Amino acid sequence: VQLVESGGQQVQPGESLRLSCAASGFTFYRFALKWYRQAPGKERELVVTITQGGESTAHLESVKGRFTGSRDNAKNTVYLQMNSLKPEDTAVYFCHAPGVWAIGDHTRPRDYWGQGTQVTVSE
Repeated sequence: VQLVESGGQQVQPGESLRLSCAASGFTFYRFALKWYRQAPGKERELVVTITQGGESTAHLESVKGRFTGSRDNAKNTVYLQMNSLKPEDTAVYFCHAPGVWAIGDHTRPRDYWGQGTQVTVSE
């Protein structure tokens, strides 16, 4: 299983950014995926869950109304649309696939993480 995030960059407050996570190695459409973030010196926190059907749930009060997850099952990709970015959104953003059966692995489901992509919001 591979999860490859992209799209992170430095932006100014108020701008928008869309992150992508390209997945492979499992039957993508069958599983929910999640976006986490981790700021320097802080614990990793759950940002958004995207269900198999593409419904997005934001888990942080600070991002509700600004961040939306989505997916394209034809491209095996999930996205995180981030609007009205604030300096406190600065973090490394990770794609997470929990409880996934990797293709060819018949032992047990496993959790997988991408390598992360840096988002910096500053003047």
